[in-house]
Amino acid sequence: MFDLTISALASLLRDRKASSEELTRLFLGRIARLDPGLNAFITVDEEKALAGARAADARLAKGEATPLTGIPIAHKDLFCAKGWKTTCGSRMLADFVSPYDAHVVEQFDRAGAVLVGKTNMDEFAMGSSNESSHFGPVRNPWDRARVPGGSSGGSAAAVAARLVPAATGTDTGGSIRQPASLTGTSGIRPTYGAVSRYGMVAFASSLDQGGAFGKSAEDLALMLNVMAGFDERDSTSIERPKEDYARVLARPLAGLRVGLPKEYFTADLAPDVAACVTAAIAELKAQGATTVEVSLPNQALAVPVYYVIAPAEASSNLSRFDGVRYGHRAADYADLNDMYRKTRAQGFGAEVQRRILVGTYVLSHGYYDAYYLQAQKVRRLIARDFTQAFKACDVIAGPAAPTVAFPIGEKTSDPVQMYLEDLYTISVNLAGLPGLSVPCGFGDHGLPVGLQLIGDYFDEARMLNVAHQYQLATDWHRRSPPGIG
Repeated sequence: MFDLTISALASLLRDRKASSEELTRLFLGRIARLDPGLNAFITVDEEKALAGARAADARLAKGEATPLTGIPIAHKDLFCAKGWKTTCGSRMLADFVSPYDAHVVEQFDRAGAVLVGKTNMDEFAMGSSNESSHFGPVRNPWDRARVPGGSSGGSAAAVAARLVPAATGTDTGGSIRQPASLTGTSGIRPTYGAVSRYGMVAFASSLDQGGAFGKSAEDLALMLNVMAGFDERDSTSIERPKEDYARVLARPLAGLRVGLPKEYFTADLAPDVAACVTAAIAELKAQGATTVEVSLPNQALAVPVYYVIAPAEASSNLSRFDGVRYGHRAADYADLNDMYRKTRAQGFGAEVQRRILVGTYVLSHGYYDAYYLQAQKVRRLIARDFTQAFKACDVIAGPAAPTVAFPIGEKTSDPVQMYLEDLYTISVNLAGLPGLSVPCGFGDHGLPVGLQLIGDYFDEARMLNVAHQYQLATDWHRRSPPGIG
């Protein structure tokens, strides 16, 4: 059963061929057996999980089930969950127990999903490899010597290894789509504002967005049906009617216009990844889609723009972690300023400190106009490029990551090389657009490759339709890592 999709598991529960408690015990057993070699989870609570499963079984018995009632899931460990540790992968919050639920967590609780644990992540979501976590690196189930991508690498690895059927993640510069590509899972980042950020610990507020991992595009649609929706507690949440993201999954692709940005298919893209992505696009054409070349002229500026804006927002957001109100506090200090310095030096890891320093610099007097303001102007140009491209196409297709998963430790000494892992995803966040990645083959060393699909604002249903039709014709998303049975 661990290899089934959400809809297949929901069918078993609905037909009373299995109980939620049985499913939950199955996945808890897999976590206990396999996670020590993967480090995908920071916290697992068997007692809470089984209590949730029994409550779900009671709902199922009453005929009050939703498609996710009784389905075990995991949350990335920056979603606050009442009574659960919420660490953000940091020493700063290593012992913090949240007194309230994030909006996303509330939504899954209302749907009857069963929370089994909180997944490992790059510290405060800053990273592309899941190596910056205070709790140690997550290992890719396809090759445990390699990274799963980041920052949502724990959620991606957990779904890839079939430790849970689905998991939440967040995507600030590609932190769902890049790990989905590197682990052979399906992952979606919706339009900015579609999913509430209330109770989601902030990294870069104008870029962060909650999303999901699953085995298939259909799984993602079911997850998004639960997650998305207006929340008045989040000033960036957009008030619009609820929609069924699975409503057009079955629509044929005949007449679909697929945009291929010429800036995505350059020497920056590894040949093995390019071959898989090209073959996936050929499959879309075989189903009746047409391709058109489009241009994103400011694509080359996306990474530098992001690494001005995101650190600036991080510097502001993380100023609250000062050892006074909650979180880690240095044990020995001479005065208040010394306590601040030592607390933050001890509580934050090297990558977080690096980004805080960069962000503080670009926001400082004399540099704000030269760096931060200019970056915001270019950000608007990047968004305009996408607006122009969507006049000629319905979706944009390309790679989600420039390479397959790389060895743990290979890029930790070179931050710039690490930052370039998000080369094809960052511009989507800067524009606030939706994007997803689905498995489309295997590259060098037998490692997964992801096809990225980018949609216009609030056009997630169309993206999911394209991904679903592609997955009906291929079986890449059904492949699982060796040794996880």
